[in-house]
Amino acid sequence: MDARVTRQKLLARLRAILLVAPVRNRALLIGDVLLIVISVLGSFALRLELGPLFSYYLPQALRMAALALLIKPVVYYFFGLYRRLWAYASTRELLLIIAAASAASVGLAGAIVVMVSYQSSRPGYIGFPRATVVIDWLLSIFMVGGLRFASRLIADTRSGNGKSQGQGRRLLVVGAGDAGALVVREIQKNPQLDLKPICFLDDDPSKRGSQIHGVPVVGALADLPKVIKTRNIQEVIIAIPTAPGDIVRKVAESCQQAKVSFRTMPGIYELIGGRVSVSRLREVNINDLLRRASAVTDDRRIGKVIAGQRVLVTGAGGSIGTELCRQIARWRPSALVLLGHGENSIFRAFLDLREDFPDLPLHPVIADIRDRDRMTSVYENHAPQVVFHAAAHKHVPLMEANVEEAITNNILGTRNVVELAVSYGVERLVMISSDKAIRPTSVMGATKRLAELLVLDAAHVSGRAFVAVRFGNVLGSRGSVVPRFQRQIKAGGPVTVTHPEMERYFMTIPEAVHLVLQAGAMGKGGEVFVLRMGEQIKILDLAEDVIRLSGLEPGKDIEIVFTGIRPGEKLSEELWDRWTTLEPTSHPDVLLLSDEDILSGDALYNAVDELIHLARQGEPQAILKRLDVLIPGASVRETPPPDLTSLI
Repeated sequence: MDARVTRQKLLARLRAILLVAPVRNRALLIGDVLLIVISVLGSFALRLELGPLFSYYLPQALRMAALALLIKPVVYYFFGLYRRLWAYASTRELLLIIAAASAASVGLAGAIVVMVSYQSSRPGYIGFPRATVVIDWLLSIFMVGGLRFASRLIADTRSGNGKSQGQGRRLLVVGAGDAGALVVREIQKNPQLDLKPICFLDDDPSKRGSQIHGVPVVGALADLPKVIKTRNIQEVIIAIPTAPGDIVRKVAESCQQAKVSFRTMPGIYELIGGRVSVSRLREVNINDLLRRASAVTDDRRIGKVIAGQRVLVTGAGGSIGTELCRQIARWRPSALVLLGHGENSIFRAFLDLREDFPDLPLHPVIADIRDRDRMTSVYENHAPQVVFHAAAHKHVPLMEANVEEAITNNILGTRNVVELAVSYGVERLVMISSDKAIRPTSVMGATKRLAELLVLDAAHVSGRAFVAVRFGNVLGSRGSVVPRFQRQIKAGGPVTVTHPEMERYFMTIPEAVHLVLQAGAMGKGGEVFVLRMGEQIKILDLAEDVIRLSGLEPGKDIEIVFTGIRPGEKLSEELWDRWTTLEPTSHPDVLLLSDEDILSGDALYNAVDELIHLARQGEPQAILKRLDVLIPGASVRETPPPDLTSLI
């Protein structure tokens, strides 16, 4: 009776699978049923050969086939073999097939043991050849896998026949790794892209002469100009997400000289940030030319301090703040609070994150960090455990003309954020600082240095993991130089540069934010971390690169005009004072600075109170004088009055 009930349940499950399976997978199920029977009978035939012994054990073979029909489809269903698009099958699916077939064979073997135990106690027991179970397992893997990978073979054949092999723009792929193979595979499967992969270039000598999806690896990157000419290449794709800027630059220069279009995959930090997928190609931009080789990162450490936590990001509508929110969202905090003063930018950031992370609890908050009562309400309502403080006025010349605003926003606002973080039990706070905080010549830089000191002092008093992370310019942020160059080029020029020797540290926004998260995760409290930003880059070189990427020639199509250094600017920047000591950390691109708390305790808070009082009284000259006294090496008073035309 029990065996009959069990059999009925299994048959009911099989009928359910047939009813709910899509048409394409219903055909797979029917194919599996036929192959299960063939596999069982085949295992007996291979073990016993077709003859008297096969006929003798045929009843057992039929019983085994019946058990297999009841067990295997159900196991395959639970392993997801009827829910996948097998036209896109890969080695991962092959491992799934092996696991499913193995689990089904184990279940079948258990059922056979029960059957044989029952039969052996009854007269006329004829025995059971145990090796057939192993043979059936091997045949099942071959047949189940073969049936499914046939779908991929058919799809590949159809896509290959969609366009004549002689048609399409002739494509060269730089990088014969996994990313390059993915690019070629997608192009071959989508003839509507009108591209024909001709060859790969890769600097790995072990790949030379080999083929990937039928496309040969014909040389190294140095061979690019020659291969473009000899093979009549019409387009080049850079398929190396980890490629540093110098590699991208070489490819771009060779393609520009040959008048061949070129595109690239997103960089590794864009992929880490979740902004794009690896299969998305785009035009090469200035970020690609300046990006650096990616370093090994400790993602587990970031996840440990963010996953499941309530996170608050101030300045969440800005360039850095928005990217912070995007990368933090990947780690699935229990809640993410987007705080900013500009409602339009916060709303835009909220919509973007809602689209990419629909299940993540997001809380857009419009608030001014200078408003103590409003910020208190935010901390009470959302109880953040981790705070990233990115809100600040950062435009150097504009703050020279608005000294009081720089004091109240960058210093008073930071004091509110930090003091409330201490009062409401925030476990970790990371402040975004600037290279302009070192021996500042600008009001913006001086206020950022004092904001750092507020964070360090709170860390020492509370014992919490409050840290500051200092870095230079980021490419593409609002108000930065590259968007301005692009607007000037679009208008026909000229492109304006302040000084031919002006140079700055540069980093892409996704890379900077990823390193901020790394530094914030490793902080124990009271540290100032500085990001290793490589060598400083001349703004003139940057302008020329942007012009060339626009398909124009500097000095010929677009003129470059020098306008003079703006108030508060230096020819070059520094990331630490000369007397400080640099210490390595567990991340090669994050350094630790010592002896940064030059002012603390009552002296710090008295100085801050005095500056805030002067700002409210409208006394900018007194503020400048006090900043020079408080900060070692500061020369804010020496900055000439701002020329308002330089702010545009």
